[in-house]
Parts: sequence; structure tokens; C-alpha cells
Amino acid sequence: MATSILKTVKTAVKYWWISLLSGIFFVVVGFWVFKTPLESYLALAILFSVAFFVSGIFEILYAVSNRGQLEGWGWALTGGIIDLILGFILMSNPGITIAVLPLFVGFAVLFRSVMAMGAAFDLKTYGSKDWGWMLLIAVLGILFSFMLLWNPIFAGATIIIWTGLAFISIGIFRIMLSLRLRKLHKLTTV
Repeated sequence: MATSILKTVKTAVKYWWISLLSGIFFVVVGFWVFKTPLESYLALAILFSVAFFVSGIFEILYAVSNRGQLEGWGWALTGGIIDLILGFILMSNPGITIAVLPLFVGFAVLFRSVMAMGAAFDLKTYGSKDWGWMLLIAVLGILFSFMLLWNPIFAGATIIIWTGLAFISIGIFRIMLSLRLRKLHKLTTV
């Protein structure tokens, strides 16, 4: 049984670097958000649109690349499709995006954070010792999303801070996940 699990993990983590690229992208976008002045809120809306679109592409690639070996790959695919659709909608309607940006971001971060919790527990199942830190980051993402959804007016006023922190949290989680997957991949190739 242990050999079967290791064989599955070996194949499933073959494309660990896609998660790393996604994480780096989210961290870069998070820091970019902090540097974006309040006066260019429209530029921020366009940046979010593109970020969701590109992230959706990376997530879909990751899910499809691991579809035969990764349990729950459909959730990663669903997250990627949602990000891709949100990105397209946001890019198509910048005026509307400005008004509803806190809600879009809040729901997207909530969905991603719930997925991250599941991934943390999966890593625990595979014996990763650092799964608790990843779970903590996922919980922080959920808290950020609730802040955005709880009061959209407050969120609109502080959108740069909250969304920057949310993107950085998601990015750090994706980077940590990719490094754990890489470590598991190395263990299974020995």
C-alpha cells in the first residue's frame, strides 16, 4: 500500500513547478498592489483582471497535467476555470469591475483558501511535517476574504491593503505547496 501511495505521489507531483510559478505570480501581484496608488484604482482593477486570468491558466494547466494521478484534481481545475472566467469578465467590464471588485476578490480568495485547507490536509496525509503552516496561511486567507465580503464599502476603502495581503498569502501558500510537492517528488524518485 505504501508503495502504491508513493507511486501515485511521484506521478502527481511531476509538475510541482506550475504551482511554484502561480505562487510567485501571486506574490508579485500582491506587492504590486501595495505600490499602486489609490488614484489609479482603475489600473488596479485591470491588474486584478489579468491576475485572475493568468492564474486561471496556470491552475488549469496544473490540474490537467495531474488529472490521472492527483486525487481531487477536479477542484484545482474548477478553481482555474473560475479564475479564468472571472479574469475574462473583469477585463471585459472595467467600469463594473471597480464597483464590485471587493466582492469578486473576496469570493475568489475564499474559494482559494478553502482549497488551500484541503491541500494542507492532503500534505498531512502524505506525511509532510510542515502542513500546519500551510493550514495557517489558508485560514488567514479565509479571514481576509471574510473581511472583504463582510463590508464591501470598508473593503473598497482599504482594498489595496486587504487584496495585497490576500494575494501575498495565496502566493506564499502556492510556493510552500510547490516546495513540499518537489520534496515529495525527490523522495519518490530515489
